[in-house]
This record gives sequence, structure tokens and C-alpha cells, in this order.
Amino acid sequence: MIRITPVERVDAVVEVPGSKSITQRALIAAALAEGESVLVGPLTSEDTSYTIGALRAMGIWVDDSDSARWRLRGSGGLIQTPAEDIFLGNNGTATRFLTSVAALGHGTFHITGDPRMSERPIAPLMEALQGWGVRIRSDADNGCPPLTIEASGIDGGKTILPEGKSSQYLSSLLLVAPYAKNDAELEVRGEVLSKPYVEMTMEVMAAFGVSGEAAPSLDRFRISRSRYAGREYRIEGDASGASYFWAAAAITGGRVTVANVPVPSLQGDAQLVPLLARMGCQVSRSGHGITVRGPEQLEAIEVDMGSMPDVAPTLAVVAAFAGGTTVINNIAHLRIKECDRISAMVTELGKMGAEIEEEPDRMIIHGTAGGANLHGAAIETYEDHRIAMCFAVAALRVGGVEITGENCVVKSFPDFWERFAVLWRDG
Repeated sequence: MIRITPVERVDAVVEVPGSKSITQRALIAAALAEGESVLVGPLTSEDTSYTIGALRAMGIWVDDSDSARWRLRGSGGLIQTPAEDIFLGNNGTATRFLTSVAALGHGTFHITGDPRMSERPIAPLMEALQGWGVRIRSDADNGCPPLTIEASGIDGGKTILPEGKSSQYLSSLLLVAPYAKNDAELEVRGEVLSKPYVEMTMEVMAAFGVSGEAAPSLDRFRISRSRYAGREYRIEGDASGASYFWAAAAITGGRVTVANVPVPSLQGDAQLVPLLARMGCQVSRSGHGITVRGPEQLEAIEVDMGSMPDVAPTLAVVAAFAGGTTVINNIAHLRIKECDRISAMVTELGKMGAEIEEEPDRMIIHGTAGGANLHGAAIETYEDHRIAMCFAVAALRVGGVEITGENCVVKSFPDFWERFAVLWRDG
């Protein structure tokens, strides 16, 4: 359990770890590349450790002894069959990405995770891989991990991803498409959510030497047979992790600079900053950093956050301190994250006295200026790193907030509490 001392306002310059999303994509591209790669400024966390362990089990040489510079010797797309099951905890990104990587191999691959992972759907990805000739099944026949893959490579040709609810399905297919036996075509049915993550995937692929053709709507792709080339690749600071520091400035009327999230950024979550500006914050950019200064009074907004779901909980907390009604739309995909984040946010903000409504694909927060109706509470994190970190923000203004299960932040931001302490111990 952790309790944070409330502050009047914050004033700090911080750096955040490397982007989790970019790190995991770069790991896959570097692992499949021909030649050696160096990843500069990667994220060392529980999730990326799972990814590295799985790649090593598949025959990829990875040296992460220097946390600032990881070295990988790519396999040129040759994937070895692991001697044991590949356990990925509750790392949804790695589970989806490595399922497709395993399909490039020859032999039996078994991908498992923790109990929550066995509830997170992966059937659309399985169906698309089957369209490329991959033999894959859900062991419980429920469309969720654990998975068994009888791998013999990926045929390529045309396949259909039946829905785009998770951009990770699409990114997984795109990352391995260059190594199919034939040029690969991919069509997505339904709305493609979290499009910035798909664009990020294609930017990482291009950085490692592979360019594909994509429709403007990102629902049709063509990737020719090719190979990634090893290179040195620098990873941006994590915009999702930065969101908690920008939000701290917003709710306290203070100022925080995150010094290592560049403008422009590959990360869709950096678009939280313009939303904070709509709520009354002042925003400035210089070099590789973004500064947010909070207003005297935050204003409510209505917003579609389908393209940046990971920062929707952060905005929900900020909205509780804004006068008026904030509506966060198009976030049904939050229900298949590490926990059902819509339900979790409604429950935990409700414990603090917030007036908040839950609908299938949106949250409605009836905020009060300065969070005048909020009070302390024991916050449950549901073993979800993002729930823990966004309620740390609320605790900066509301006394008596106790966050239990706080160690779940190791998933994406292992030293979060030490870095966040700069705001409340020195703020």
C-alpha cells in the first residue's frame, strides 16, 4: 500500500522510460532482421522482459546487460522451436506479437500466460493467421490463450482480419508479413481502433527497411516479401507514462515538463496533451520535451479516445477535477486490457465520491471544480499498472487516498513511484 501526500501545486522537469509500445515493436523487427541491431533507450520492465525471454527461447541472441543499449543479433526470420512453453504473464502485446512470430517457425509452439491472459481474446488474430495457412488453436477452444501453434511458416497471399477492436492483432500480422512465403495482403473488417499504434508499427518497420502499402483508412495492406536490416534505433520516452505527470500539472494548476517525449511523436498517446489544452491547460514544446501548465479551473470536454485508449483512465481522473460533464467515447476496447478498465475506473472513482456513469463504450464524469466532492479511499488496482498510476495523480490533490497492489507498475514503469515522488516530496 502506498499513500501520497497531497500538494498545492507541482513544478518539475522529469524524464520517463522508453516507450513500451515502440520497444516491443523494435524488439520484434530487430529479432527478425539480418545483422545486428542496437536499441537505444529501451524500456526495461516486466513486459519487455517476457518478450526478451521468449525471443531467446526462439533462438535470438539478446544482450540487455546495458539497460540503455540493448544489442540483438537478428535471425533473418529463422525461428527455433523452444524446448518449453512460452510464458508471457499478462503481456497482451507480446502474446499477440509472438503468436505470429512463432508461426514463422517449424514445430510445435505453446504460448501461455497468467489467468487474466486466458480471458483476453485473440480469436481474430488466429483467424487471420489461419487464412495465411497457419495451424493454430486455442487450447480451451474459447478464442483465448493458451495457444498451440503447429508451425510450418506463413504462406502469405490474402487473409482477412475479421475485426480491428485491438490494433495489436493488426500490428502482429504486419510485423511478420515480410517473411511470408508469398507477398502478403491483409484486409480488416469493421472499424480499425487505435490507428496511431498501427501507424507506429509501420514506422518501426520502415526504420528497419521494410515499407508496405496501406490504404488511407488502414483497412487494407500489401507487404512484399523482404527482410528487415539490423540498425541502431533510438526509442522515444513513453507518452503513456508521461501522461500521469502532465495530468498532475493539470489538476494542481502547476507545471511539469516531460523532457524526452519528442514533437512530433510516433505515439498516439501524446495526443492527450491537446486534450488537456482543450480543458484549459497551457502547452509548450521545446527540443525533445513537452510542458503542461494547469489552469486555475479545468473545463469539461467531450472526446473520442478510440485512438488512445491507454490514456483514457488518465483523462477520467483529470475530468473528476473539472467543472462540468466530461464524456469519454469509443473506449469499449478498454474492457479487454489488463482488467476491464471502464468498470475499474467507475468503481474506484466512485469510491472517492466522484459522480461517474458507465456505458458499454464510454464513461461520463460529472466533475466538480478542483474535485471539491472527492475524498480519500482505499483504491484497488486490479493488478493493472495504469489504474495504479492514474490514481497516484488523484492522490496529489485528495488526502487519504491509499493505493493497494501498487507494485503492478513493474509491468511498464518499474521505478514509477520513485520518479513520481519528485512531485509530492519536492513539489
